[in-house]
Amino acid sequence: MAAADEATSQADAGYARYVLTILVAVYTLNFIDRQILSILAEDVKRDLGLGDADLGFLYGTAFGVFYALFGIPLGRLADSWHRVRLITVGLALWSAMTALSGFSRTGGQLAAARIGVGIGEATASPCAYSLLSDWFPRSQRATALAVYSSGIYIGSGLSLFIGGAIVQNWNLAFPGGGPLGLVGWQAAFLAVGLPGLLLALWVATLREPPRGLADGILTPPTERPFRGFLDELLTVIPPLTLIGAARRGIGPLAVNVAGGLGIAALAWSLIAATGDGAQWVAVGVGAYAVFSWAAALRTRDRPAFALIWGSPAFLLVVVGYGLIAFTAYAVSFWSLPYLERSFGVSKAVAGLVVGGAGATGGFLGVVLGGRLADRWRRNNPAGRIAVILIGAITPIPLMITSFTTGSVTLFYALHLPMVGLSSAALGAAAAATQDLVLPRMRGAATATFFIGTTLIGLALGPYMAGRVSAWSGDLATGVLSLLLVAPLSIAALVLAYRLVPRAEATLRDRARAAGEPV
Repeated sequence: MAAADEATSQADAGYARYVLTILVAVYTLNFIDRQILSILAEDVKRDLGLGDADLGFLYGTAFGVFYALFGIPLGRLADSWHRVRLITVGLALWSAMTALSGFSRTGGQLAAARIGVGIGEATASPCAYSLLSDWFPRSQRATALAVYSSGIYIGSGLSLFIGGAIVQNWNLAFPGGGPLGLVGWQAAFLAVGLPGLLLALWVATLREPPRGLADGILTPPTERPFRGFLDELLTVIPPLTLIGAARRGIGPLAVNVAGGLGIAALAWSLIAATGDGAQWVAVGVGAYAVFSWAAALRTRDRPAFALIWGSPAFLLVVVGYGLIAFTAYAVSFWSLPYLERSFGVSKAVAGLVVGGAGATGGFLGVVLGGRLADRWRRNNPAGRIAVILIGAITPIPLMITSFTTGSVTLFYALHLPMVGLSSAALGAAAAATQDLVLPRMRGAATATFFIGTTLIGLALGPYMAGRVSAWSGDLATGVLSLLLVAPLSIAALVLAYRLVPRAEATLRDRARAAGEPV
């Protein structure tokens, strides 16, 4: 009997690694489709008549706001429905929208396609984080999530290499445009989008694990999961948010309207200051959606609200890492245009060197950071926060040197360690947020975590670097200006280091006090 149990355990461990491998492939494609705009930026800017702030909007805001916004209801659906089916549908959607990006003729059309990519990709991490947290025990969770997160850097690196090679070879073969009149950057979108439709068929074959078994808190299936998803849409998608608030009473409706008006006033002031209507309307919509969702969660699921939005430790981890992402996303997007403008490097060479260095550094950093976070966590409940702090502090001097040096060789040499040190924080931050909630809340916790990395990081970082670049006339100044947030990130993480141990120790007590039957 013992031998049979051991064989079953080994088989499950092997299958867990198999699932992890496939999910890494999914996340790799996720970031190929997301990141490829970086290597195509100069061509897109020229052909569609755009500016640096527009490029930052397309890469970050148009994608990121809707990624964050739909991540909330899709995170809820990941907590209650078949996660394998959900990620399969999402993969097919974002791959199709990436391919459609190749037919864009205006900035508006490309923005619409990027929104579709963001909505589809919002299914990936809530499902993957929840699946991996059920396939791997707590002691291995940061490592598993770090390996999954390596898809960010593998995909980002491959996107630069693949995109550069396609654009250069396509334009050489078809100087005036090829089949269907497509130029190189359009062909690149098609080439990276279509394979995802095939990968979706493979993903659909994965098994769905028992929810919560790895933590000894087996959670039964939710009845009518799509009802909860639709209810969540009423709390997130404007103007349906007004209906959702009204259903909870006059008081919640008044709070919702007041919050919406306050956010609208702030967005209007930013539009007046910058002239970028699309940017701040999108960010305002995202902020209002998140505000509406959090207010609704407080009424509908008090335990989840208490452990997520009501937990200073959880929010400090999200903000601390979100501000790291604020800078990291900008560096990731603008490095290639910076090399093209400042050093005259070709797309193929820049994509190969920077893409290879970024993929290698990111993979090593996120995996080793995850393993270090698991090791330090064994003896120190706040050990994972220490790893996030490493990712917040150590890349700063490398970034300053990279964007001030006159040597392209030095820029290349510093890129790998800079990305590696920054990426070390991701697995630790992801695992820390998962440890601060109950199993049934992991999808919602993941959605909240990605709000920080998208609304704070992706929707603001690349845009702000582009806006400062347009104001100053210097792209390096635009990127380096983002380091002004570094002290805020470090302060948030130092506070998290102090609060996380007690937050984990009182997890079930706080959930029980909020009404959770644990």
